[in-house]
This record gives sequence, structure tokens and C-alpha cells, in this order.
Amino acid sequence: MSTEPEPDTTEDAGAPTTGTPEAQDTPEAAGSGADVTGRGVSAAAGGGGDGGDGGDGERAEGGADADAADAADADDAAARQGDATGPDGDAAERRDGEASARASDADDDAGADAADAAARQGDAAGPGGAAAEDGDAADGGTAAEEGAVAEGGGGEAETSSQLSEAEAEIAAQRLERERIERRKAEKTGPIDSGAKLSGKAADLLAAVRAVESGEKPVAGAFSEPEPALRRPAPEPVRRPQPVTADAVGIPSGPAPQTVEAVRRVLADGGAPEALAPQVATALGEGADDELRADPWQLLRVTGVRPEQADGFARALLGADCGPDDERRGRAVTGWLLEQAALAGHTALEMPALTAALAQRAVPDPEAAVQSAIAQGEALVFQDALDEPGAAAGRRDDTSEADEDAAAPPVRVLVGLERYALAEESLADGLARLVNSLAKETPVEWEPAVASATGSTAELIRAVAGHGLVLHTGGEAARAEPAALIGAARTLGLRAVAACHTADGRRRLAAALGTAEAGADVVTVAGLLSGTEGPGRDAEGALDLDLLVLLDAPQLDVESAAMVVESLPDGARLVLSGDPAVLWSAGPGRVFADLLAARVCPQVASRTPDPGPLGELVSGIGVGELTQVDAPGKEIVIVPVRDAGEAVHRTVQLVADSVPRALGVPAEQTVVITPGHGGAAGTRALNAALKERLNPGPGRFGGFDPGDRIAYSPVPGRALPGQVVTADADGLHLSCAGDPVVVPRERVEQSVRHGWALTAHQAVGSRWPAAVVVLPGDATQALSRPWIYTAFGRADRHLSVVHGVEQALPKAVAEGLAKPRTTRLPTLLRTQVPTAD
Repeated sequence: MSTEPEPDTTEDAGAPTTGTPEAQDTPEAAGSGADVTGRGVSAAAGGGGDGGDGGDGERAEGGADADAADAADADDAAARQGDATGPDGDAAERRDGEASARASDADDDAGADAADAAARQGDAAGPGGAAAEDGDAADGGTAAEEGAVAEGGGGEAETSSQLSEAEAEIAAQRLERERIERRKAEKTGPIDSGAKLSGKAADLLAAVRAVESGEKPVAGAFSEPEPALRRPAPEPVRRPQPVTADAVGIPSGPAPQTVEAVRRVLADGGAPEALAPQVATALGEGADDELRADPWQLLRVTGVRPEQADGFARALLGADCGPDDERRGRAVTGWLLEQAALAGHTALEMPALTAALAQRAVPDPEAAVQSAIAQGEALVFQDALDEPGAAAGRRDDTSEADEDAAAPPVRVLVGLERYALAEESLADGLARLVNSLAKETPVEWEPAVASATGSTAELIRAVAGHGLVLHTGGEAARAEPAALIGAARTLGLRAVAACHTADGRRRLAAALGTAEAGADVVTVAGLLSGTEGPGRDAEGALDLDLLVLLDAPQLDVESAAMVVESLPDGARLVLSGDPAVLWSAGPGRVFADLLAARVCPQVASRTPDPGPLGELVSGIGVGELTQVDAPGKEIVIVPVRDAGEAVHRTVQLVADSVPRALGVPAEQTVVITPGHGGAAGTRALNAALKERLNPGPGRFGGFDPGDRIAYSPVPGRALPGQVVTADADGLHLSCAGDPVVVPRERVEQSVRHGWALTAHQAVGSRWPAAVVVLPGDATQALSRPWIYTAFGRADRHLSVVHGVEQALPKAVAEGLAKPRTTRLPTLLRTQVPTAD
């Protein structure tokens, strides 16, 4: 972003000063104008006249060293200016001339001393010197003139008033000629003035003396020396700095006064005052008034349910509160759409939404939806449903009624604006990428294609001729995008790879043969925030030619839209990932929708994951839980009877069995369980593991240095890390080697202990050993994608704490992913033709 340069406020002796507007309105300024638009120090210095230009200001500031000829020219200019201004100008000019003459006759050294003082004052003023000089020119210049008249000869002023105009003019000219002759005589003697000058005034004085003595020619004495050539400074070494929570996506907190006002409203309604910061953040400025006017706005806070908001509203509104309140209908509609987004939907079909509203005791669900739409809190869409062959038998003479009957059916969807706009923006951006390149392999890509084999060659060939390519495969298949990046770099293209997690970035860097991930191997969050990656060009687009995005199933619609919008025209995008893992934590199923839409080439890797773990996970992906030979104890099943035994055996495995039998330390083992709650959820498991592995009082909000944690800067994103310390700034963490500081007020809602994680928190990362806990009360949470994801987090060893009996093979065979309602396939179908 270009910015206008700031004005230079450093005092320059040769620069003209400008008076303030107030000074320009005074009679004195109107009479002569020289001290307002010329140089403000001329009168105080006793220099040569009021009409000189800015160049004369330098000589006036130097004392009595002004050239006599220039002074005479200045006097002539002053006289001409006085003639042009009429009688008022004559009087002012005479007063100015007498003032200058008398000041000079009284004491020339006083003028030099005044100039010295002005110079010293300018040097001491620093950056504010120019402003002070302007004020002196406006307010002090006229006063100096008047003071000189009063000091030099008040009696003569009375006599001059009795002279005629012509006599006064002659007297003034005589005085000026005498002053000029006197200054000529001074040129032949030594120059004593200026001994106390410093800064630019001293430099000018030295230059004048050098010219007078013949040491330097006039042309070079006053010129500035050319600056020496500067070598470009080396790139500074960037040391890791603590990253605040604001830098990773969390908005700054609300104003304290807003929080306090909201707290009073919550107290009046009997709601927990601890919700005040969240309410103030959600509603913004004036949150207290908005909440008091519409108590159901409390539903915008995560975790609040409609029945709780109803109780809060009854306490505030009393008899005015009822289930048929229009405000309640709108708020519950928005709450249901938010809950749908948490479940992965970008919109809900109208019948499903109205049915859910009826279950929440909304008397007129359709009216509630229409009210939300009218207030802009929701958007409505009509998407045509595909019916292949439905229009094949239409005839030209079809009647209007028949046309209406033959119109394709539509489904009416209602969604929140943020997700609807993100999905539409994503569709537009993908269409731009698909249509941006010719569908043929450029000649320069042929050697790269010829040097590769199998699905790697297919991937390189597809990317050469298309702007958007999908690539599917497991962990071992990541070598194919790595080979693509190497081929692109050989061709001179700016290729960047992005992963969902820091661990994925590390593993891809290893596949590329680099010890550490650089600017060309980044995380998606770092790429979008600008903290990682190649940076952006002048138009704000990412400065790259090819982006390979791994872990593509973890992209929600908002992140995907931001990525696609950031790509420049002509860039290529490769989305690579394992379609069998869990979908994104946020709304949408971008990768699955693109695979189903078939709008671009799709390359399926034929590189299988090796070993017993690869065989087991591959079978789960196709719905089969097979018996696998594991001679090296790669897979161990530990049956348990109840949740208590599951916790006990899990701690034993992590702290003792796996380190002793396999040499994998506890800090390199992850525990995965279906949920946070329950007798064997993450909370219970983490409490038991902390007691065994890092016991402590939890004096930092339940945490101690050395605790393993999972930090969620934004919903749906978990960063594994470790507690370092805590202070007044907050909780200090180390996440993937990067220091992070979480403010104290955000610790409770964004930091959890991280020995045990859910599968959604663990997706995108791998550990040397994984312990998957399946307690008996978790059967409803099991599905094929969940089991595939959990079992696939192990790199060398997998222990299964098994307490669900036959529910495990049943979930593998029948537990398909829950469908999500999205609009992306329909939006793509209207813009991009189906790929062959």
C-alpha cells in the first residue's frame, strides 16, 4: 500500500517558511507579506529587505555575510512591491526600511547575534523546528520590526510623520544607500561574526570563507557531496518470536466497559456473568442494549441452548415474553443454522429447518424463517435437482401448463450468509482455474512426464494441461505430489506445497529431501495468514505458479474459498488427500464434492501403504476389518470390560508397555478416543495420564510446565504442543517448535490437555505409536471414517483398547459418513462442464 510521504519538518536554513493563517489575517501581514510568505528570520537578522526569496534566507541566517549586490536587489524588489501596494504599501515599506536602517545603525552585531540565536534555536528544535519557525515568522516577525523601530529611534518616527511623502522617500533611500556602503566596507575586513554558529549555519559560513579565500570554486562549495554507494543489507536472521493469540486468528477482546455493561444485563436476567466476554464479542459495541432489547441474542454464544435463552428472556421481559415472539423465532432459526454448520452443513433444506423449529416450540416455523430472511439473518436458495433424461421428450408445441409440469424440480435451501457467500466464491474461483489453461500438455512438460512412472507420471501430465487436478491416495502416495513439486521447480515454476498441520509439513519436507520446511512447504493456516509462504504480489495474489494442497479433505468452504481467491490467473492448483478420512471440522465437504462433480482430472494413486498397518487401514477403507499378521507387534488388541479398565490399561500402555517393548517414549505416543466426555473420554484419560506422566498442582489454570496440550486458536483447528511457563501475559506454549502465548482469559476455552485427542484433533498428523480407546459407551460414535482416521495415525505401532465387541466390525462395514447438505456441486454444474 502506497502512502504519501510525511512532510520534512527538519529545519533548513534555505527553505522559505510560511506563517500561520492567523498571522496572514493581521494588518502587518497584509501590508508587507514578506515575513509570512518569505523568510521569517529576515527582520530579526537585520538582513537585506523583506522582498528576498528563499535563497536569501540562508545568507540572512549567516549574519553579516550577505552579498551587497543581492541586498540591493532585495531592496529594489521591496521598493517595487511597496509601489504596487499603493499608499498602505508605501507606509509599510517606509516603516520597514526605517526599521532595518535603524537596527543596522544601532548595532550590526545585534543582527548577527539574533541570527545566531535563530540558528541555534532551529538546531535544537529537531523535528519540530519547522513548525516553530513558521510560528516565529508569523507572530514574531512583525513584532521584531516594530521593536526595532521603537528601539532604534522613537523620536525620529515622530519627525518623519511631519515630512512630506517625497522627503520621506528620499530619506529612506539615503539610509539604505548608507547601509549598503557600510556593508561593502565590511567585506574588506575580517569576518568576526558567526563564531558561535553550529549545524547548517556553520557549514554555510565555512563555505563562504572557502570561496572568499580561493580554496574552493564557487560551483562546488555549496553543493552536497554525493552519497557513497551503499551495499544492500544482508537479510536478517529471523529468530522465533512468541506468537500471540491474535496472530493466529482470534479477534481481539471487547472493551472492558462493554463487558461490564453486558455483565449487568446478564445478572439482571439470572444468566452466568462469565458469559459476558463472549456475548460482548458476539454482539459488538452496544451489546448490553441489544441484549436487553432482544434477550434471545444470547443464543449467539456457543454452548447456550434455546431453553436457557427462554429463561433469560422471561427474567428480563416478564409478561411480554412468549413462545410466539418474533424475536424468538428469528433467534432460534439462526441457532439451528449454526448448529447445522457445526455438523458440516452449509445450508438446510426448508422442510428440515421448519421441522426443527416446530420441535423447538416455534408456533409458526415458516413465518419465523421468513422473518429471519427479511432481517438478513439468513438467505434462501432454489437449486435445481438433476433428473437425467427428463427434458429429452419435450416438443416445441408443448403447452404452457405442460411446460410448468415439466419444469425441473428444485429444492429450497436456507443458509447463513457467511457460508453461502463462501461457497459461491469458491465455485467462481474453481471455475476460473478450470477454464484458465489449455487442455493439452505443453512441450516443456514432456521430459518430466517421461522421467516419471505410474500414477506419478499421470499426475504430472494432468497438471501440465489443467488448472485444477484432484489426487487421491494414502500416506505413501504423498511421494507423488512431492515428485510433482520437484518437476515443477526443474521447469522454473514457483511451486508451493501446503499441509493441514505442522507435522504434515515436516513429513512432506522429508519426502522432498529437505531437512526443514522452508517458504515453499507451509501450513494452510500460515499460508492464508501470511506468516508462511511466498508472500503476495502487487495485486494481492499469492506469488506462485503451482500450489499443491495436501490433506485436502480437511478444507472447509471458507478456507477453500480463501485459498482459491488468493491464486493468480494462470496458476495451477492440485488438491491431494485421502478421501476415506474424516471430513473437515468446519462446514462443507469440498474435496468430496469436487470428486463427485467430476469437473477436472482425477488421479488415483496406485502406491499402497506398506506393512501390517497399511494392510489393516486399507481394508478398513473399503469396509473390511481383516485379520492381519503382525510379527513385529505392529498391532496389539487389548480387550477391556468397562471404561475404568480402559483408562487403566491405556495409562499402562503409554507409560510402560510401549516404551519397554518397542522403544517408543511416552511423548511420541498419542491416545485417540471418540469424544471429550464420558468415563473414557479425553478429559478422564488426560487426567489419568497427567497424574502418571507429569503430576503437578496445575497452578496455571490447571496446567503445569511440561504438560502436553492441544491448542485450538479457532474452532476446528488443534495444534499439539507443550506448556513452557505462564506469567502475566498468559500461558506460554511451544507448538511445533514455535512459541505461542495464550492470554489468560482464553486459556479455558482454547487449551486442553493433549495426551489424549479426538480423531478430528489428530487428523493430519502421525505419531510413532497410537493407542485407540474404544469404550463400551462409544458405539454410537463409531463410523468407518472415524476408525480409518484413528487407526491411520500410527506410524509404527497401534494398540487398540477394545471394549465395543462386535460394534467395531459393524461400524467398519456399515458406518458410512453422515451426509452433509452443500451447494457446491450445483454451483459448479452451472459454470464448469463435466470432465471426460
